[in-house]
Amino acid sequence: MRDAVVVEAVRTPIGKGKPNGALAHVHPVELLAHTLRTLVERSGVDPELIDDVIGGTVDQVGEQAMNTTRYAALSAGLPESVPATTVDRQCGSSQQAVHFAAQGVISGAYDIAVACGVESMSRVPMWSNVPEGKDPFGPGIAARYPEGLVPQGISAELIAAKWSVTREQMDAFAVSSHRRAAAAWDTGLFDAEVAPLEGVTRDECVRPGTSTEVLAGLRPAYHDPGFAERFPQIEWNVTAGNASPVNDGASAVLVMAGETAARLGLRPLARLHSFAVTGSDPLLMLTGVVPATEKVLRRAGLSLDDIDLFEVNEAFSSVVLAWQQETGADLDKVNVHGGAVALGHPLGASGTRLTTTLVHAMRERGARYALQTMCEAGGLANAMILERI
Repeated sequence: MRDAVVVEAVRTPIGKGKPNGALAHVHPVELLAHTLRTLVERSGVDPELIDDVIGGTVDQVGEQAMNTTRYAALSAGLPESVPATTVDRQCGSSQQAVHFAAQGVISGAYDIAVACGVESMSRVPMWSNVPEGKDPFGPGIAARYPEGLVPQGISAELIAAKWSVTREQMDAFAVSSHRRAAAAWDTGLFDAEVAPLEGVTRDECVRPGTSTEVLAGLRPAYHDPGFAERFPQIEWNVTAGNASPVNDGASAVLVMAGETAARLGLRPLARLHSFAVTGSDPLLMLTGVVPATEKVLRRAGLSLDDIDLFEVNEAFSSVVLAWQQETGADLDKVNVHGGAVALGHPLGASGTRLTTTLVHAMRERGARYALQTMCEAGGLANAMILERI
């Protein structure tokens, strides 16, 4: 059977997803085009050989409408003959793009594919695709969940309560994320993966000087009297400091068959070993990373002890800490170069951002196996295992 390998992976620096953010002036199509252009330049691959470009974007409206990935590919200078499509599995959209690209290569449908993603949350704010007064769920969901679903911040609070994750634990985890990210920048570990853009060279949200004392002074981000009455177990410990910020950014990885890489004289960064996707309770919403991790390990025929590095998206600190409780994973192996709490979470770009950071960390640390998983709105999660070859 054919295999699928990653031969190059790049990302933009990640900017604040606000009007004054470092990348707020860049159109989302151009953010993604920059990573696609850099991917081709760094790999040296003839773009005529690319069979498909699969991109993730969450809020597909306004400047991110009309199949953003196609226009990013054209803006990047790829031949008009190279097709492109945009997918949505919420926060895991571009990780799903990696799955699709790899599965296409393994099946023989593709020889070379690009998986990528973009989100400009400064220009297209979260929930822009749901006009005020419109119901995106419909009557069937209202009947199945008569008490109503909840926003992600409430889900993060419910997870903290269910797994007894304290404010102090979440804040300490967030501080560790910032310190790891700052250390990675200071020691040049991000140099190989980041493609500077218009004078922006570093991630904008990393705060190396933050501390648990600073974070302890932040107010709860999601307190709501109605939800407090409905869920008296919530202690309201999720803050802007122990959750991911809103961000702008793009990322891309080049996937091809191992035999194609050998023929082109390219050295793979990693083999895409195994994949899983799962659904979970849409009220808790963000717990799917636990069954997804179990499922992908089972499919791979591996145990948790076989995994040298993990990337678990830090949408909220409570999610990663609950995942750690359930799996027993060693936090020293998790998000070793910092995670979304520090680096940022540009929704549609985060999946391939994690992959980009992970394959470079695997090479730098000599890791054989690595596992990536992401929680996603609606009670979904992706997971995949990579192998260094």
